[in-house]
Amino acid sequence: MENTLAPAPKARIAVPVIALALYAVASGYLMSLIPLMLPHYGLDGSLASWLASVFYAGLLVGAMVIEPLVNKVGHRNAFIYCLLAFISTILVLPTIASASAWLVARFIAGIAVAGVFVIVESWLLHGDESARAKRLGLYMGSLYGGSSLGQLGIGFLGITGSVPFIAIFLLLSLAIVVLFFGRSDQPESGHSASLSLKQMTKLNHAAIIGCIVSGLTLGAIYGLMPVELSNRGIANDDLGGLMALIILGGMAVQPIVPWLSKFLGRTLLMALFCLLGVGSISLAASDSSIYLLGISLFVLGMAVFAIYPVAINLGCDKLDPSYIVSVTQVMLFSYSIGSVAGPVIADGFMLGTQGLLGYLFAALLATCIYMLLASIKGKRQAMAGE
Repeated sequence: MENTLAPAPKARIAVPVIALALYAVASGYLMSLIPLMLPHYGLDGSLASWLASVFYAGLLVGAMVIEPLVNKVGHRNAFIYCLLAFISTILVLPTIASASAWLVARFIAGIAVAGVFVIVESWLLHGDESARAKRLGLYMGSLYGGSSLGQLGIGFLGITGSVPFIAIFLLLSLAIVVLFFGRSDQPESGHSASLSLKQMTKLNHAAIIGCIVSGLTLGAIYGLMPVELSNRGIANDDLGGLMALIILGGMAVQPIVPWLSKFLGRTLLMALFCLLGVGSISLAASDSSIYLLGISLFVLGMAVFAIYPVAINLGCDKLDPSYIVSVTQVMLFSYSIGSVAGPVIADGFMLGTQGLLGYLFAALLATCIYMLLASIKGKRQAMAGE
């Protein structure tokens, strides 16, 4: 009903959201394609983990360096440049069958992807604060929905020959066309200001912790959940479906987050989603049924995919709009640290009775307790200030 009364915000965010969705489909296909295509180019299968590591390393670097580009050329042009850089790294893969060339290409791709995330998040965070949660929900839904759709390319287009690369190139090119010709109301170029180190330390700590925990949990899920399910005796035919349920849960929760934000504080909301994740894991541990496991993973997806949009919205709450690009950089950097550390820490839990689920249980329970305490402290400070 709100959008029927104010259609302008829709038009303002349509261009970056559509471009992001096209990028997500292409990127989702590529991420699954890379480890599967290594043998076809005479490369060792063990290279897959290194390619993933350097990509996340690029994501970390990109989160620190993208702000000057956005300030200089504006959100739309910076988005186009990042997509062009991403396309150039993809063209390297089929033309140079070398491990070192692929590693460099994936590192640069990580930098470009960090730029995409910072640009779109800061673009959607500008404007009316009351609609930020809804815009971020649309952002997350487009990103995860596109990534899920991209997985279908493995079955429809295959993993060999030039067809996969042509399809990815066309999708990314179409995203550039949308950005180039689409009508949108982007934040003013040069409007952003950088945060000093002292200002960064004063950002909402719960928001930063939320971004780190989002990386810790999602990084481990993406990297180790297929192994965890295989260790539990899940057949390959069912494994893909269970992984899809996690992402579908993440998509399903996005419209719910803005609605709940109207009634609950964001710190408390993160605590409740962490508690929901703890409950879903407890449910999975209580019964070995694959159907119950599927329900548990769907709910777990709702819990872990909700944390990041709530955290970044909290980090930008009551913030001067000129600092939004800088804050999104800090939040993405925090997420990237978690996503790099998550699989490493979780690996120590894999030999335990509950494996990866035990790690997720511990991480979400600890975060839930922290967020509850932070919420109580925030309310006390608000009451003392009145």
